[in-house]
Amino acid sequence: MITSSIKQSFIRIVGEAFYYDSPAERLVYSYDATPNYQAMPDAILSPSSAEEIASIVKVCGEHGIPIVPRGSGTNLCAGTCPTEGGIVLLFTRMNRILELDEENLTVTVQPGVITGELIASVEAIGLFYPPDPSSMKISTIGGNINENSGGLRGLKYGVTRDYVLALEAVLPNGDIIRTGGKLAKDVAGYDLTRLLVGSEGTLGIITEATLKLVPLPETKKTMLATYGDMEAAAKSVSHIISGKIIPATLEFLDQPTLAVVEDFARIGLPTEAKAVLLIEQDGPAELVTRDMTRMKEICLEHGAVSVELAATPEEAEALRTARRSALSALARLKPTTILEDATVPRSEIATMVSAINRIAEKYKLNICTFGHAGDGNLHPTVATDARDHEEMERVEAAFAEIFSEAISLGGTITGEHGVGMMKAPYLEWKLGPEGVNAMKLIKQAFDPGNIMNPNKVFAKESRKRVVISR
Repeated sequence: MITSSIKQSFIRIVGEAFYYDSPAERLVYSYDATPNYQAMPDAILSPSSAEEIASIVKVCGEHGIPIVPRGSGTNLCAGTCPTEGGIVLLFTRMNRILELDEENLTVTVQPGVITGELIASVEAIGLFYPPDPSSMKISTIGGNINENSGGLRGLKYGVTRDYVLALEAVLPNGDIIRTGGKLAKDVAGYDLTRLLVGSEGTLGIITEATLKLVPLPETKKTMLATYGDMEAAAKSVSHIISGKIIPATLEFLDQPTLAVVEDFARIGLPTEAKAVLLIEQDGPAELVTRDMTRMKEICLEHGAVSVELAATPEEAEALRTARRSALSALARLKPTTILEDATVPRSEIATMVSAINRIAEKYKLNICTFGHAGDGNLHPTVATDARDHEEMERVEAAFAEIFSEAISLGGTITGEHGVGMMKAPYLEWKLGPEGVNAMKLIKQAFDPGNIMNPNKVFAKESRKRVVISR
């Protein structure tokens, strides 16, 4: 509870104009993009510096007040839902690109910088920041770091973690630390940078990040391969990779998703197809031409009905935009949209999609599946209505089986969305009790007062594992 004296302490730190606690303001920050999770914070603060955040953390530590750092609230694991009340920290005043170092190929930013704006800024001078979550037009770098966000380019370029070289962070005791640096090699002590990336705000608060850049690819080409069955599409994916070609993007959409996306985007997608692959390659023109030619041959050899190369950059952008809009398109169907991200080895994609379809039929649900075929990251998505409690029970049971199936195939419960609250009951399925306990020891060492984003990652109890019979 925030008393009048504690409130005045916060106002002295950030200024009265940046302390919010009206019912309307608290309601705005009581939820994120995750359906069915909502809890009211006691107040919202918008600091302007690491020093202000350190002062806020010390007050919170003294009084046991929970802290939830929040970017744009686009996460899909309830990671920024303030379940224990307390304060929500906003970074709207910490949104500057501090340095663009062309000599060392780095950019240093504050956590409130919008991902898409950073990408555009560095591309304007011929450099490239590859991580591209579908939410990049509104998501922030701080949020991306907390969730270790992925994106369409993850197969070739990796995820956010692969581009974070250094961090400034405020620890739960109010200390400000700096980790890493503009270095290709650095083994001085524990790798705290990588520990903080993906920690979902449970270990500290990111206040600055130095990110690695690469040269902007010379050219890029895009094509769409259409299939009469999912098995053929999955085989094409495996043979492209085993053929020693790593495309920049290798995405797929199943037929139910295609129909919904086409109704939304109206760009002429082949809605009669059972599956499509969206394939892109970038780099030197000669390499791109060679790879695209070979990938087209592989797709046709393994059952593609057709393979069409985008004729113009505008056509290619329309295809990318259609894929990125899959969640938005599906969200039009019913009041509640639940999107997950079970991940399997790419060789098991067809098996996993078949399992999802079988589970959907078992629970009488319409599950649309799309995702990053190149790295096995699938997004089974259900359009439902949270007010229909009987259907929601079926949805929850179906996703429990989907997670169990993914683990049985050598996969995981989440590839890029994080654990948060949504996946916390299933974490033990993936890591075992010993693995979860090791993580709890790290949390306890950093945050003995449990004020940093409490109730995230660790569930009060694990769900019973679903036994999959084949």
